[in-house]
Amino acid sequence: ERFARHFSAAPIIEVSGRTFPVEVRYRPLLSEDEDQRDLDMQEAIIAAVDELCLEGSGDILVFLSGEREIRECAESLRKHKLRDTEVVPLYARLSAAEQNRVFQSHKGRRIVLSTNVAETSLTVPGIRYVIDTGLARISRYSHRSKVQRLPIEKISRASAAQRAGRCGRVSAGVCIRLYDEDDFLARPEFTDPEILRTNLAAVILQMCALRLGEVADFPFIDPPDRRLINDGFKLLFELGAVDEQHRITALGKQLARLPIDPRLGRMILAARDEAAMSEVLVIASALAIQDPRERPLEKQQAADEKHRRFRDQESDFVAFLNLWNYYHEQARHLSNSKLRKLCKDEFLSYVRMREWHDLHKQLHALVTEMGLAAGQHSQPAEYPALHRALLSGLLGHIGMRLEDQSWLGARHRKFFIFPGSGLFKRGPKWLMAAELVETSKLYARTVARIDPGWVESLAGHLLKRSYAEPHWEKKPAQVGAKERVTLYGLPIVASRRVNFGPIDPELSRELFIQHALVEADFHCKAPFFKHNQALLAEVAELEEKTRRRDLLVTEQAIFDFYDQRIPAGIYSGASFERWRRKAERQQPQLLYLQRSDLLAQEPLPDAAEQFPEQLQLDGLELPLSYRFDPAADDDGVTVTIPLPVLNQVDPRRLEWLVPGLLSARMTALIKSLPKALRKNFVPAPDFVQALREVLQPGPQPLTRAMGERLQQMSGVLIPEDAWQPDTLPKHLQMRVRILDAQGQEIAQGRDLAVLQEGLRGKAEQSFATLSDHDFERERVNEWNFGALPEVVEFSRNGVAFKGYPALVKEDNGLALRLLDDPARAEQALRTGLRELARLKLKDKIKTLRRKLPQLQRMSLHYIGIGSQSELETDLFDAIIERACFRDPSTGSTQLPRASDDFERCLSQGRSRLPMVASELGDWASDVLAQHHTLRTQLAGELPLSWTDAVQDIRAQLDRLVYPGFISATPEPWRAYLPRYLKAIELRLDKLRYAPDKDRQRLGVLAPLWDAYTNAEAALTRQHKPLSAELTQFRWLLEELRVSLFAQELKTAQPISAKRLDALWREIARSL
Repeated sequence: ERFARHFSAAPIIEVSGRTFPVEVRYRPLLSEDEDQRDLDMQEAIIAAVDELCLEGSGDILVFLSGEREIRECAESLRKHKLRDTEVVPLYARLSAAEQNRVFQSHKGRRIVLSTNVAETSLTVPGIRYVIDTGLARISRYSHRSKVQRLPIEKISRASAAQRAGRCGRVSAGVCIRLYDEDDFLARPEFTDPEILRTNLAAVILQMCALRLGEVADFPFIDPPDRRLINDGFKLLFELGAVDEQHRITALGKQLARLPIDPRLGRMILAARDEAAMSEVLVIASALAIQDPRERPLEKQQAADEKHRRFRDQESDFVAFLNLWNYYHEQARHLSNSKLRKLCKDEFLSYVRMREWHDLHKQLHALVTEMGLAAGQHSQPAEYPALHRALLSGLLGHIGMRLEDQSWLGARHRKFFIFPGSGLFKRGPKWLMAAELVETSKLYARTVARIDPGWVESLAGHLLKRSYAEPHWEKKPAQVGAKERVTLYGLPIVASRRVNFGPIDPELSRELFIQHALVEADFHCKAPFFKHNQALLAEVAELEEKTRRRDLLVTEQAIFDFYDQRIPAGIYSGASFERWRRKAERQQPQLLYLQRSDLLAQEPLPDAAEQFPEQLQLDGLELPLSYRFDPAADDDGVTVTIPLPVLNQVDPRRLEWLVPGLLSARMTALIKSLPKALRKNFVPAPDFVQALREVLQPGPQPLTRAMGERLQQMSGVLIPEDAWQPDTLPKHLQMRVRILDAQGQEIAQGRDLAVLQEGLRGKAEQSFATLSDHDFERERVNEWNFGALPEVVEFSRNGVAFKGYPALVKEDNGLALRLLDDPARAEQALRTGLRELARLKLKDKIKTLRRKLPQLQRMSLHYIGIGSQSELETDLFDAIIERACFRDPSTGSTQLPRASDDFERCLSQGRSRLPMVASELGDWASDVLAQHHTLRTQLAGELPLSWTDAVQDIRAQLDRLVYPGFISATPEPWRAYLPRYLKAIELRLDKLRYAPDKDRQRLGVLAPLWDAYTNAEAALTRQHKPLSAELTQFRWLLEELRVSLFAQELKTAQPISAKRLDALWREIARSL
């Protein structure tokens, strides 16, 4: 009637069939619990069957919702053991032979268990009774999830009446409804028309192709929901059949000519470009029909075994190709009857195979007519090409595997692979599915592995691209970003680096200017760039030097400079270079920064003098670098010292820092003093200003120079240990970097003396390697090397060095070397000259050794000090030095540096050797005899009150007589050694009567002696020889001992503790 009304009240011709009365009985289920409902349903069906069996003979038709329910019901009925009763299932997926069983004659009662296929599709003969569960699986398309669902729903009243009518065809019947009458009356009158329950893409496509106007305005009998219309357009847009304004495209017009689902048609159109037409036609026609593979209920395992040969581990679509090829290969050799038998044995539907073949033939003819078959080829399509073509129609049916063996699909749907798939056990990371059907779960049917990269090439119009972390990339000179590409929420590309410039030119331009030009993170050889960076570095270094952060303008100011000059659209190194070359032809200085552009305020006028680039030290030029970062290790000023010259740098000079930081260091030093001293120098900056006017950097320690001058200014004595230089901030202590020959840093710190002590050996070795000078020689036996200068200057790799020539005694003889320390070179030269003279005078010395009468007696007294050979070597070292190199008239020792001078020394030595040998032999014999006597006296048991005195005397003896003392004791102090030993003898005599006086006198001596030994130990640690002044002070202390403990012996010169204290203060200034 509605159809008639739609077509202008067209007349209705009704031809009613013959029917019999049907009695309807309501037997509702007792339980409302969903979990219990299935069990109650089975019990209710059995109860209804029992009830109907009492009515009399006749077959029973039971309407159930699906295959699973049919299987469960059949099992329950078999267990119920009804006599002479056959249970027969009936549903669409059964094979034709199994469906035909319901039409075959039979004995006894037959119970047919059917889905709603028995409502209208076919009539089962002989039915007298109907049991209606009131449920059916209704195909519904969800516009939200884009899934064709098969939910179990209550049927309409019209469907219920149709079911009841099935038992009134041959006689009066009975229909038992397993729900109550109120439920029946509350149900809708009719089942929703299919147009309201399906995807409208195919309908809409045909309407667009036929130009039928707006779909929403079309006068449908049952107008579909606007949401379903929109969903249909979305699918067509996904397939490329319409554009965003819902206008049909050229591809859509081609698609409309193909009499199949638009998804399948899109696959065929894509197959032309992928050269996969043959394969896609086979697969598309297979997907358009019901699966020809049959799976009988009682022979499922056997069917699966037969079908396993067609399976493919990566694609269920390829399984259709395998089946197609197998079928047609057999068809070429078999008759129709044998082919039918083969299909039956292989669990294949012959009818559906023929339907597949016919549809394929139809599609092949159509694509040929459309000119699409030109792409067909003789070679089979490769897996990627074939599946790209298939994917073009299934873009909304892709999924990404999750950890729980489920897949995340489009629009955040979660689904599972259908158990019958060949990929069920080993699902791929990414897959596509021919369809997504929701039953108990959402299942993907007919799936295949895909590469997500294919999606990007096919779904460009659907993809959503987002960008994160835009950043400058120096190497390609462009702004990059991380791109995320999604299709319906699925991450096709999780993170990919892309050129961000064309995507967001404005932001990219800002990043380019900031990073490439302002921060100079750019490989650019343009003159302006080098100029600007040099100017920036100059101003930035000025800030580091002056420890200010207000000289250089902000980065924003530099950004604005470039921003005002560089036009829009310049966002990469390439585009910038193209523009720059053209712009600089008109304005060569366009991009050149000026000093005024970078200075926020003017710096100190004499900054270059206050913060020099190099530290000048005795001809050495040591680079200086500056850093203003209190948290950094290299905060302040750093001097870089090459390892070879490490030993030549005086640590005391570094205390003076650079002029620009000296005032701050002086102020901090004054503030480091104890409060009792510090209060005398307030305000400290005023005293510092006065100090800066009179003090100049030099070899004297800064604290000593400050202390002396402050004492002159205030009369306050500042002890050396009152200063606390280690407590000063890092930037007020010179930092030292030591570089090896390769320019690599090997050590750093703020105490040069410590670094020198740890690296002295390496520094000497490095200098020796570096100083491979022309005049260095091995195994020197003659003076044949010309004059020896006091210093030799040379350079290596552009660095200037100083070397100090010396004749060095080594294991394999004498060698001419350059040493890194002048004092050590002089000491080595003295020893070397002595050895060379020994070689030249060896015959003379040999004769003297035999004629030296005192040697035997000296050896006896030398026991306990050293060996006889050591004694002889030491004695003759002293004899040779005095005979050859000491001027008899002046008493001074001269070290010759030229061949002629050396020859004169040798000539002098030859004549003086006997006399000097006799003098020194007698002297050494007397000294050793005295020493032996004193040691013997000290060896016995001594009074306890003598402890301090004896300890001091023993230490004194060890300092006077030791291995090598003869040559080591300098002139003229060597001659006084017997007097010093005599003074010890007298001291021991007096000690018997006045130990307290000795203790008092020792108290006068001890501070001076301690000061000397401390200085000596420090120099020894630094491997530096004693200066002449310190050596003299050491022997003056022996004279002081004579004046304190043996006044009757007289001293070599006027001496007192006060005099020595004043002298020590003078000496200490140079330490």
